[in-house]
Amino acid sequence: MKTSIATVSISGDLPEKLKAIAKAGFSGVEIFENDFLAFDATPREVGTMVRDYGLEITLFQPFRDFEGMPEPHRSRAFDRAERKFDVMQELGTDLVLVCSNVSPVALGGLDRAADDFRELGERASRRGLRVGYEALAWGRHIHDHRDAWEIVRRADHANIGLILDSFHTLARKIDVNSIRSIPKEKIFIVQLADAPLIDMDLLYWSRHYRNMPGEGDLPVVDFMQAVAATGYDGYLSLEIFNDQFRGGSPRSIALDGHRSLIYLGDQIQRRAPEGAVALPSMPERIHVDGVAFVEFSASEEDAEELGGHLRTLGFRVAGTHKTKRVTLFRQGEINLVINTEHEGFAHSSYLVHGTSAYAIGLEVEDAKATAQRARALIAEPFEQTVGPGELTMPAIRGVGGGIIYFVDQKSDLKNIWEIEFNMIAGEERDGVGLRRVDHIAQTMKYDEMLTWILFYTSIFKVRKTPMVDIVDPAGIVRSQVVENNDGRFRLTLNGAENRTTLAGHFIAENFGSGVQHLAFETNDIFATASALQKNGFTPLQISSNYYDDLEARFGLDLGLSDRLRSANILYDRDENGEYFQLYSPNYGEGFFFEIVQRSGYRGYGASNSIFRIAAQKRHLRPKGMPRV
Repeated sequence: MKTSIATVSISGDLPEKLKAIAKAGFSGVEIFENDFLAFDATPREVGTMVRDYGLEITLFQPFRDFEGMPEPHRSRAFDRAERKFDVMQELGTDLVLVCSNVSPVALGGLDRAADDFRELGERASRRGLRVGYEALAWGRHIHDHRDAWEIVRRADHANIGLILDSFHTLARKIDVNSIRSIPKEKIFIVQLADAPLIDMDLLYWSRHYRNMPGEGDLPVVDFMQAVAATGYDGYLSLEIFNDQFRGGSPRSIALDGHRSLIYLGDQIQRRAPEGAVALPSMPERIHVDGVAFVEFSASEEDAEELGGHLRTLGFRVAGTHKTKRVTLFRQGEINLVINTEHEGFAHSSYLVHGTSAYAIGLEVEDAKATAQRARALIAEPFEQTVGPGELTMPAIRGVGGGIIYFVDQKSDLKNIWEIEFNMIAGEERDGVGLRRVDHIAQTMKYDEMLTWILFYTSIFKVRKTPMVDIVDPAGIVRSQVVENNDGRFRLTLNGAENRTTLAGHFIAENFGSGVQHLAFETNDIFATASALQKNGFTPLQISSNYYDDLEARFGLDLGLSDRLRSANILYDRDENGEYFQLYSPNYGEGFFFEIVQRSGYRGYGASNSIFRIAAQKRHLRPKGMPRV
């Protein structure tokens, strides 16, 4: 698969863009005219710079308002084209994009447009150049790739072809199967973009909300299946207009772009008829059977306090590492590890972030295959020295530079606790009734959310839920969930846009993104609350006004309402069932635990967030107090 990206898709000046594009692994680049015009170098120097980065210029774009113009505009359009051809030859590219005319003086008519392109094709052929025609979704007369193809077909010139753009086709809900009958040699390049489903003006939607394939809601895979059916084997190029990307890291956006194309190619290969294409080059998306463990980095002093909190939550010490300062706490299926080593990655993480849940272990079907797929999708592998008697656990870097480990039941990793730890014999107790990890909440800057949504959905067999707004008294936090079908793996990704929200405060005070809270599942939250009280647990105190309103909203039985109020348990209900939530106070700079009970409910209690956050903010550490 040959991959390309338009320079308009990422931030920076032209050299910064080219460096990021090359490092991300692309083989080609579209030169957007404004990027070229704003850079102080000759076309020949720019072309040399591109090739020095090991890239090919796949396209020069855009050339606007060409076809169907009355005189004298028509003659002027051809004069402009000749100037663009001069630049192209100096740059060292043979393809220019002509987008459908939006000028108010443009005349309609397929034959008139075809005549213009036939003449332009003659001029291009004398220079060894090609012209690709693209239907803009907001074109004055041509806004459908079927009409654009008809113009190209009628022009009947070897140097005139079609450029397909997924956004322009999918935004207008045009039948993608119409692409299947287009001869592959007449498709000069394919541009790809996704977007969230938003009902707005097509031009504004395109200019501000495009994103990478797999990050939005458009059926880009269906589009590419239709393209693949033609036998097209040319460049797949990203053309993304997005305000967020223009202000983001060129390297990160370029990596996301290349990952999105690798993932898209993998999906197309897996959907193709058997024998039609080569076998996929990576394992299929990985099912996660659950969270095997969560590991905290801490100092000895912090570990003692954190361990005390865990004991209050009903966890017991189940083992200590044979050679390291690492302690295992356990309850039900939940394994929490506290690492107080004085060297290694955990110690480095502590020095930067303080006490934090820096690593997650996931139970998967095949740990090695998971790591293989992750590396194929440009995830950064993680390795550190393995001591005598220790197992090598496949791992990659995740949110905030943290670690995601993989364990399975088909290797010695299934016995990692018995192999690496001195397990403490004792009666297996239910603690306070916590059964397993319900979900893990990761907090990050809003600009990072699309990156991590693509990361998780491309590697793991999960779906993403619609984005929701979490109301914080100081602003809005965007939240989106990735989860698998059986609910054994759920992640809530929360994007903060300012540091005055609780999520923003957590990022600022902990020097980066990371796990902000862990939610544990119980079968009986009232029994759990009672057991916690006996352990000396003090729940997050919820405003009494919340419960008064709750009775009115849901028509709750007074007995249930009183039980909720007395235990500081929050409540929600949807068409599938009921949801109960109990929160711990903040630990440190906004980290906390949550206990939930689900009765068919599929959500995460978003409507309760404002009340929970308001209560948490009342208990934030006053300025000047030491960190936990």
